[in-house]
Amino acid sequence: MAIETAAELSQYLTFKLDEEFFTVKVHNVREILEYVKITKMPDSPPFMRGIINVRGSVIPVIDLRQKFGMAGTVPKTSTRIIVLEVERETGSLVIGALADSVKEVIELPPDQIEPPPDMGTRWKKEYITGVGKYNDEFIMVLDINKVFSHTELTLMESGSGGEAS
Repeated sequence: MAIETAAELSQYLTFKLDEEFFTVKVHNVREILEYVKITKMPDSPPFMRGIINVRGSVIPVIDLRQKFGMAGTVPKTSTRIIVLEVERETGSLVIGALADSVKEVIELPPDQIEPPPDMGTRWKKEYITGVGKYNDEFIMVLDINKVFSHTELTLMESGSGGEAS
């Protein structure tokens, strides 16, 4: 029984944007970085803040707050860059995503994740795979692979020098 229970649990990284908690599956997370200077890219969409160098690799950095229609991130000491692998048809793309703060890795069994509500959320329903509850807080469970369109991913890849893994 313990083996079945462990297999049913999924690990998620929780983070905050504004006053909202979000989470992504840990298997999409490569690492978490302290905020560093981001080099702006000309003619990029507003949510694409620019690029950073991570151990010799150029990584595009996006502002999830702007992508979700919030005011842009104002860097603070708690601001982090979550380095993620986003799956796409031609392989994965490594991107950095700004978060106001990163909280912790949690485990959520599937029965603690409800489908996203049909109304009352300000985010596109296709971005959210569900709503979990942890420590009396609601957490939006993101499907990071659906947050960006094919065009946006192509633009990010070209802005990072085409480095994909």
